[in-house]
Amino acid sequence: MKKPIVDPVQLTADLVRCPSVTPREGGAITLLETLLSDAGFACTRIERGGVSNLFARWGNKGAARSFGFNGHTDVVPVGDEAAWSLPPFGAEEKDGKLWGRGATDMKSGVAAFVAAAIDHVTHTPPEDGAVIVTITGDEEGDAEDGTSAILDWMAEEGERMDVCVVGEPTCPETLGDMIKIGRRGSMTAWFTITGKQGHSAYPHRACNPMPAMARLMDRLSSRQLDEGTEHFDPSTLAVVTIDTGNAASNVIPAQTRAAVNIRFNDAHDSDSLIRWMQEELDRVAGEFGISGDMKVKVSGESFLTPPGPLSELVASAVEAETGVMPVLSTTGGTSDARFVKDHCPVVEFGLVGKTMHQVDEHVELALIPRLRDIYGRILRDYFA
Repeated sequence: MKKPIVDPVQLTADLVRCPSVTPREGGAITLLETLLSDAGFACTRIERGGVSNLFARWGNKGAARSFGFNGHTDVVPVGDEAAWSLPPFGAEEKDGKLWGRGATDMKSGVAAFVAAAIDHVTHTPPEDGAVIVTITGDEEGDAEDGTSAILDWMAEEGERMDVCVVGEPTCPETLGDMIKIGRRGSMTAWFTITGKQGHSAYPHRACNPMPAMARLMDRLSSRQLDEGTEHFDPSTLAVVTIDTGNAASNVIPAQTRAAVNIRFNDAHDSDSLIRWMQEELDRVAGEFGISGDMKVKVSGESFLTPPGPLSELVASAVEAETGVMPVLSTTGGTSDARFVKDHCPVVEFGLVGKTMHQVDEHVELALIPRLRDIYGRILRDYFA
């Protein structure tokens, strides 16, 4: 076997040392741009809304087949730095692990597929094929100027990926046990109910918004949205906050607020759920004689890449390298695959994600080269 060009462990460490908390680039995009450019990739920095993104292509723009990787180098805040056992951006190695913010989510995944891509085009360059790497700095934030900005730019420039693998940490327990072929949709709704302030001893002179909000939250959270579908778990609605800010026990407040978060499968779309919540709000407002307002943010619709050639390609490579046949799943939160799916078929595969977003986030050192080998096999099999 030919010697790898890029050490994915060292690259992971170099990336972790970049303090790239969303939306700061922190040097991570620049590092990858230099590395990929030196390996013969045509690189373009895509800047939008104060976010740095990277598009890199090896091969011709009009190649017959193009394989894409997608990932992010931005990370969530470290939280209480004093609670960390090791510096969050130190990338120190201890107990067979590399420690630091982003070690799991997902700088190790980025390092693994960048290393695999460079090795592949160096040792076995595909004939009339292109390998594309897309990296964003806006996945952990609002994600309005990240992968969506890259895809907008690609559409304008006539660039394309025929298929794409997102390197998010997808495995619950061991490397190879899960591939994501879709994700539930996600949306948050904020409610404001307004009544009339008054003395708690004279409730008939006030209009208390609290019972109305309690009734609304009960109706929303008590409804079973569905029982799940062929590829998805049941949809869920969680009441995440009810806020009134009333410190006085003898005052009926004038206003109260609440929010719910819904994770929904392919039995719904955001429009149908918005209509249902608005109907419930209007119903409660009429029953209690108060006014209500709702604002909604949709983070993404549910989507599915049906089991087929792409999932079979990835699953076969995973099994060949690990001996594990992965489960095809749609569990978990959202990812940038929700944007890529509008461009081309997409699946997600990466490392074990147990410590992502936690204090003392870390990754097992031995797993990073193994992930690189899986990505390398995927590329060889795709272009074979």
